[in-house]
Amino acid sequence: MKKILMIALVSIVVFGAKLNLEFANDNFKRENPSNKNIVLSYNSCIKDAKHSVVNIATKKKVKVAMNNPFGSIFNDPFFRQFFGQGFQNQIPKERFERSLGSGVIISKDGYIVTNAHVVKGADSITVTLGDNPDIEYNAQLIGIDVDSDLAVIKIKAKNLQPIKLGDSNKLKVGDIVFAIGNPFGVGQTVTKGIVSALNKSNVGINRYENFIQTDAPINPGNSGGALIDSRGVLIGINSAILTRSGGNNGIGFAIPVNMVKEVATKLVEQGKVVRGYLGVSIGNLDKNLKKVYNHKHGAVVLNVAQDTPAKKYGLKRGDLIYKINNQKIKDATQLSRVIGSYSPNDKITLYVERNKQNITLEVVLADRTSFITANVTHEVLGGLILSNITDQIKQQYHLPIDIKGAIVTKVKQNSKAANMGFMPGDVIIQIEDIEIKNLKDANKALAKYKNRYKRVYVSRGDVILVIVIK
Repeated sequence: MKKILMIALVSIVVFGAKLNLEFANDNFKRENPSNKNIVLSYNSCIKDAKHSVVNIATKKKVKVAMNNPFGSIFNDPFFRQFFGQGFQNQIPKERFERSLGSGVIISKDGYIVTNAHVVKGADSITVTLGDNPDIEYNAQLIGIDVDSDLAVIKIKAKNLQPIKLGDSNKLKVGDIVFAIGNPFGVGQTVTKGIVSALNKSNVGINRYENFIQTDAPINPGNSGGALIDSRGVLIGINSAILTRSGGNNGIGFAIPVNMVKEVATKLVEQGKVVRGYLGVSIGNLDKNLKKVYNHKHGAVVLNVAQDTPAKKYGLKRGDLIYKINNQKIKDATQLSRVIGSYSPNDKITLYVERNKQNITLEVVLADRTSFITANVTHEVLGGLILSNITDQIKQQYHLPIDIKGAIVTKVKQNSKAANMGFMPGDVIIQIEDIEIKNLKDANKALAKYKNRYKRVYVSRGDVILVIVIK
């Protein structure tokens, strides 16, 4: 009875509503092959591109230490104070890390593009052609760009078959695509899918994200391989997958070919990619911020760094950058990508909304590399690399917004600093009696107390540690 009453109540609520449905045309017919001897195939679409995709094998020598039976807890300085330094006599050993990936031939004389993460840090790189796996070539690393996750290598070979390059700006969601690569090291493999989405960002893979998303099966080993359209034309370089199991779940990401062309050209011609630098921390317009700006797209300036083009040419916190030159800025990710596409000393026009007024600013960009280099010291304290704390670093390491000091961005493996318990993300806030507010303070203190044991005060999460090191 109770069930009947509930149904009746629902009927009363919806009674009298009118539902207008859109019906498809039922006047359709199914098409079959003209005769039973026809096999539907994509072979003609992919056969040329297959010759342009190679397998890449890398080898890297790494030093490892024999672990103590108590695990990493003894790396904590607190325990070292009680147990001393002799309890963990680690014996360094060498071993080789091997990895597999894919690459795409882009010139007849042996230039090959792949992912930076495929070849980064490799001591040796070996290439085999997809259509002739019996011959191995030793490859030379021409250039690597970690920010875009792209690299170019070269083999000594002639009359190779380079892939034809497309225009990723002309892609549409639903286009049929094929992924070619070397998944799990089983050899060259082709898989089919569609373009699932475009302009995907905030994936957390590299700095300049503008991915093509596809459901074409991509697996470990496909990295650096080709994503082609139904003409056999390169539209992207397969880069990563979103997965819970380590295998394909139907969400793969490829770097658009237009970015590949730009980065590869610079790596071959200059050996590196030098990008323009503005000097701002930026954020997106959320639904509340949209209430206080006339424009409903763009990137909000959250902070302006000192001694940068942004400061010099008059950008202010709270400015909304909605266009650069003739290019509309959708969000913060696109702003970073657009600025990075320009070179140092390029002059650009920023279209800015400030206090609901539209203004334009002419800005000459600086060299991003020089600002990064200026923020990093040489190796100090027996194996540390330090940096100034930026807004990006605060986000990366989940630091308090008001923290000051010099942050440890890298600890050299098996170094004195590593054995003393320093960790990436540690913030050095004081050395002996000198308070550390930035990298400059740290360098001064290290120079003052050179060649002597010194107390280094470290902020790690909610804990303050003191480490004594020479």
